[in-house]
Amino acid sequence: MNTSLTVARRAALRARAAAPRVRSYATPTTTAPTSPAPLTSTLPEDGDPQLADYPRLPFVSKQTRPARGWEDLQFRRNYGEPLHEQEEVLSMWGPDVPVVPPQTAIRWFSVAVLGFVSLGVFCNYAHPEIPAVRREYPFDGLVSELGGLDGNKARVEQDSEAEE
Repeated sequence: MNTSLTVARRAALRARAAAPRVRSYATPTTTAPTSPAPLTSTLPEDGDPQLADYPRLPFVSKQTRPARGWEDLQFRRNYGEPLHEQEEVLSMWGPDVPVVPPQTAIRWFSVAVLGFVSLGVFCNYAHPEIPAVRREYPFDGLVSELGGLDGNKARVEQDSEAEE
């Protein structure tokens, strides 16, 4: 009986591990390390004389770090951890990390602009003509009656009967 209980427990543990877990906003999609990034990186050593022997940290935003597991939760860092030389850009208050790759964002934006322009062109060509004849005024468009300005000049009346 002891062996059947052990076998049942093992089967339950395997079933629990194989079953898909419920995902929510707070659960990470992958297992992210809770320790800070390594102090050295694979960047080429170009020898910045101002940094001297300061560790060369990778250019990774702190927004990509997991939300929990840090001594300072607001800045997602541990006390005593060296800061990057461009910390103001890579901190939690720096520019947001893009969720969508830039190429995809440009493609979506271009499709949206093309759609709006296409709709505008379609509406421009699809509107009907004016259903009435435009108004025409005698005496060279009533220029003297409207103050004599050439800016107020209407279209010249064309008399088709007088030409025949």
